[in-house]
Amino acid sequence: MRIVVVNNFFPPRVGGSAHMAASLAQQYAAAGHEVLAVTAAYGGAPAEEERDGYRVVRLPATKMPQLGLSIDFDMTFAAVRPGNWRRLFRLLDEFRPDAIHQHGQFFDLTWMTGWYARRRKVPTLLTIHTLLVSENKVYAAVFRMLDAVLVRPILGLFRPRFVILDKLGVDYCVRRYGTSDANSHYFPIAVDAAHFDKPLTRDVRADHGVGDAPLIVSLGHVIPLRDRVPLVEAMPAILERYPRTRVLVVGGVYHDAFLRRAEELGVRDAFVVTGAVPKDDVPAYFAAADIVTHDLNGGCGTASLEAMLSGTATIASVAEDNYPGVELRNGENVLLVPPDDAAAVADTVIGLLDDPERRERIARRQSAMVRAHFGLDVVAEEHLRTLEKMISARSGS
Repeated sequence: MRIVVVNNFFPPRVGGSAHMAASLAQQYAAAGHEVLAVTAAYGGAPAEEERDGYRVVRLPATKMPQLGLSIDFDMTFAAVRPGNWRRLFRLLDEFRPDAIHQHGQFFDLTWMTGWYARRRKVPTLLTIHTLLVSENKVYAAVFRMLDAVLVRPILGLFRPRFVILDKLGVDYCVRRYGTSDANSHYFPIAVDAAHFDKPLTRDVRADHGVGDAPLIVSLGHVIPLRDRVPLVEAMPAILERYPRTRVLVVGGVYHDAFLRRAEELGVRDAFVVTGAVPKDDVPAYFAAADIVTHDLNGGCGTASLEAMLSGTATIASVAEDNYPGVELRNGENVLLVPPDDAAAVADTVIGLLDDPERRERIARRQSAMVRAHFGLDVVAEEHLRTLEKMISARSGS
């Protein structure tokens, strides 16, 4: 097959959807398929390169100003740049794709390739990574309107098949986009186990002066959807029991409410904010931690699953039925707290620090669960089978 992988977010940009898109592209190429990745220009990354057996093309793009919204990343868009529509269509015509795998429902490259696929009758698969939601009532209303008047009509025009990663996504997509079992596939997030089998790149505890203190690592971009406020509000109780506890917040800070709250509660000195780190260093941060907690506002994304895979006890905030076909059992193969519940976070962290043997036992079970259900090889094979069926259905129509 000739497969195009599309995502405005792509390495060297860090982030869950960027890594998942690149990892699946690599797996598709390793399975013998011809792969082209199309993304938006980012930083000093080359306009074109060969990596991991496939070709990457980065189209010129314009950076969106940061507005303080709950999806506020350093986002770049290609559709507004002169010549990109013509450039993209020419690129795809030369490649002659059998299928297109898109990532992100509200990115312009998804819409641009969706228009191409409609014109050329190429089957498309669209993975939903991020939900347009916010605790802020004004933002929430704006996001519902954007989904209703922009995203849903566009998806209705292009009619991709959907890949939905968890129950939160299923409920959201049914409500916002009218998806159903007839046009959706429920595959979990793909996690690259091999990445965590490599030698560690650094001594994180030494680098940050943590020594042998209890260490919580919270890895992932800080945005309102993952604001770290429940962790901050849990810290007074944690520090009362374990006064030397330190928290490394690893990732870009696009929303700093957690730092202001830490100042108010007098726990700011317990937090070290590192900024984003290279992907190769992520395993070292997880290995250094006693506990990892990232998704405390509702969810369990790539960073949390990678932490579980690494063998470090990881706390998240989803329901036990979050992943269709995957049995989560709180306290056995996963550690769950209600969303935005600082007291539950504090109780769980203290309980884990009190009982290292239990902490290690749960961490081992988490790792085994992720390897069995979320391994990149397993998830990539499910995607390839789906793409093959889509191509066969088009050929037979």
